[in-house]
Order: sequence, then C-alpha cells, then structure tokens
Amino acid sequence: MDRILGKEFRPRKIIDNPSEESLREWALQHGGVITEFGNLSVTTSVRNRMAKLTEVILDRPDPEALDLVYDVLDYLRTKEVIMLDRVMCSTPGYKRHCRLYVTAEYARLPLMWGNTLFPSEGEEPDFIALTVPEWAEKKVFVFPAGGLTIILGSDYKGENKKAMLRQVMYWAKKQGDLGLHAASKVLRVFRGNELKDVGFLLFGLSGTGKTSLSCHSHWLGFPETVIIRQDDVVILRPDGTAVGTEDSFYIKTDGLEPSSQPLLYAAALSPRAILENVFVQPGTGKVDFFDSSLTSNGRAMVKRRDIAFTDDQVDLERVDVIVFITRRLDIMPPVARLNREWAAAAFMLGESVETSAGDPTEAGKSLRVVGTNPFIVGSRTEEGNMFLDILRKKTDIQCFFLNTGVVGGMVRGQKITVKDSVKILEMIAKDNIEWVKDDFWGYEVPLEVPGVDLERFDLKNFYDDDQIEELSEQLKNERVSWLSLFPGLSRDIVNALNP
Repeated sequence: MDRILGKEFRPRKIIDNPSEESLREWALQHGGVITEFGNLSVTTSVRNRMAKLTEVILDRPDPEALDLVYDVLDYLRTKEVIMLDRVMCSTPGYKRHCRLYVTAEYARLPLMWGNTLFPSEGEEPDFIALTVPEWAEKKVFVFPAGGLTIILGSDYKGENKKAMLRQVMYWAKKQGDLGLHAASKVLRVFRGNELKDVGFLLFGLSGTGKTSLSCHSHWLGFPETVIIRQDDVVILRPDGTAVGTEDSFYIKTDGLEPSSQPLLYAAALSPRAILENVFVQPGTGKVDFFDSSLTSNGRAMVKRRDIAFTDDQVDLERVDVIVFITRRLDIMPPVARLNREWAAAAFMLGESVETSAGDPTEAGKSLRVVGTNPFIVGSRTEEGNMFLDILRKKTDIQCFFLNTGVVGGMVRGQKITVKDSVKILEMIAKDNIEWVKDDFWGYEVPLEVPGVDLERFDLKNFYDDDQIEELSEQLKNERVSWLSLFPGLSRDIVNALNP
C-alpha cells in the first residue's frame, strides 16, 4: 500500500510478516506475562470496542477527518510498523486477503489477530486495517468502499478483529449474500431411530451466550455429538449454506469454570491460548477468571483445534435451525418458535441487553440492534428484507427465540441457566418439543420441553393477569415502534407483530 486517501504511506520501517515466535517474544518484552498454564497473558489500556467513536464513511471524508488521517500518516514516518497478512474464510470464491499494520510496540495485536485467521497466501490485500494504539485521540474510521479501517487510540484486539469482519460482511452483501453476527454448529442427534445432522445458526450480541452455547457439548453421548464450527460471523448464502470466516474463537472469560463451560475452560488453558485483560497474580502466574478488577470483559483468543468437538471445516453445509438469542429480563419465555415473517421481525428487533463488550457504562440496559449485529454497513432495512427472502426460498429452516436472561424480573424472577438453554437446543434438534400458539404474539411457545421444568418460568409466578397484559402491550408497542424506524421494510415483517 503506497497511499492512503491520497497521501503517501511511508513508515520509517515496515517489519514484513514476522514469525509468530518473534511476535510472541516482542509481546513479552512489552508487558506480556506467562501464566501458570504456560500461555501468554496481556493487559491492554482499552478494554472494549470504541463503538461510539466509530465512523463509517461511505463517501469522501470531511476535511477534519482527512486532516486527522494525514497527521497520523506524518507521525508514522518516524515509526516502525509491523505488517501481517492473513486470509479470512477458507472457501474458494470467499477467501478475502487481509493485512494489518500496527506500530511495532504493540506486537501483541498482530500476534493475536494473526492467530484468528488462516495463513497468508501471498496475495495483495482486499481489506486493510491500520492501527496506531498510542495515538492520543480515540477514533475508528471505516472506509467500506476501499476495504480500509483506521484504528486510533486503542490497543484492544477486538477492534482489529471486528475491523476485518465488518468489511467481509459488507463485501458479502454486495455479492448477494448476507454476513451475519452468528455462531454455527451441528447437533448430530436421533430423531426417532434416525441419526441426523442438524445445522444451527445462533444469533446474539457479544456477552449474551452465543459463544457459550455454540461451544457446548450438550452432554450428548455417542453416537450423538456436536460439531462446533464458528462463534462470531458467518456468511449466509441464498442456498441455505453458511460460510465460516475464522480459525479461532475470542471468548469471554468472566467467571469461566469447568463445570458449566468445560470446552471453553479447557481451551483457555491451552499453551496456544492468549489471555487478554484476565487477572494473573504477579509472581506466581496464577489465573483467576473470577477476578474482574481489570474488567468484566476479559477475553481469551483460543484456536479452534483446542476446542473439543471441532473438525477441519468452518462452513455449515446446511442451515436447519436459526436461533435468535435474547437476554430479556421480564415476560419473554425461555424459547418460542417463529414463522418466517416473525423470524425476520426478530432479526430486525435484535433484542438483548448491553454488555461490557460493547459499552460497559450501559451494561445491563435493554437495547435493540438489527441482526444483533453492530457492524452492519449500509441499509439495515435491506438486510431484513434479504433475510426474509432467504427464509422464503429455504422453507425448511426453522427459527426460534431463545431467552438466556430472566423470566419475572431481576428482583424475584427465575434465571434461565446455561443448562436450560443447552437442553432446549438439544430438544429443538430432536424435534421433541410440544408447541402451542400464543394468540397475543402469534408465535408458538412450549407446552413441554423434556429435561426442563417449565413451571419455573410461568409468568403467573411473578405477575398478576393485569400486569402480564400491561407488560405485553408495552413490549408490543415498543417493538412496533422500533420497526417503524425502517421505511421500506416488508409489510409482512411489520404485520407479524399483529397476528
């Protein structure tokens, strides 16, 4: 890359694709430590994405933004910069060549990012991210047309990871596909006497259970099993297949322990894992996943091969089930089955709560993000209509809401546990749930889920009839109001909320 936005890009020195060993050594020299498990742990100054400071520029940047970028390029003339090339996606026709530039003092960033994707194939980049963590002003500029992202003032690995994923989702949309903030897995289970592979896509904002559920074994016994594919972003094609993007997972470690999350816990202990903002006791290297004094957004970069129940594939050959994970705290049942139009409405609603991965100052507050995807570039309405079109072409895909929050309110409500959720997903795969239509909402709710005591979640345990009616009307009005913000959205999607 010779020029950026018309100005020459000429750092004092470019360190061209250093080895992983060199990057690891430099990361240790700049504050990294080795833990009791023999893996690397790093601590960053910025510990979550700069969502509110991210600007997507579809046309020419304004003079102020251009001046800032030019100041950065002038500064880099005095700096050594690491250049690292990798490939996103492993499927022919979908491989995107990615290049990261980072000032050399922050070798931990290319080390972690480089482990996220597939090895370079020596091609010129489709996407470029330029990261200057030490820059005083915090800002992220996204230039989708040129596949360029400029990250200023952040040394958080998630910013670099999402820079490339945002670009590939935009590229996919231009190709007629749909980039999704969704995990993928296969449940190989018996339906009757037949062993079937059931492909799942799991939507969800960061920190709401998407990775925890996608990386769970469901405690199945042979020959039943799971096959874990992706935990963050996939590309849904109109033929109902889903292309994977990455070769690692970027998991939250807050409260990570072996009884509820054995697969993720084991992967986080691998020598290949890299911990980020996890408390490590000085001197002993002892790791404490329950100590959130650094942040509640502690992370670990873990390789797919270190997670049990993965294989050598990242794509999903067939999508059978789509699950929208929400984390509501009131009247939402643990699970609901949706028709196609309601599923498209669920996509547009993107209901959840804010987490420490997004905006820690707002953690716990209700929010809506279309597609549970904060990284959509361009029209959100277009993506909702595209999603409905795919469901109408692939009529055998079943769709569900899955609430991983609380039923009945935070004070006296009933928590929906990971154990509840993994059992529900298993029973969905086995087609072993008895459903009944909810006339108010128009979707179906379970009468019985084997292995889950649904009486714990009966709304009448927490509210009287008037309260249930009031809360239901309030939620419906909020949802209808939200969908009204998207002119051009299919009326079938809007009308799904008023059966």
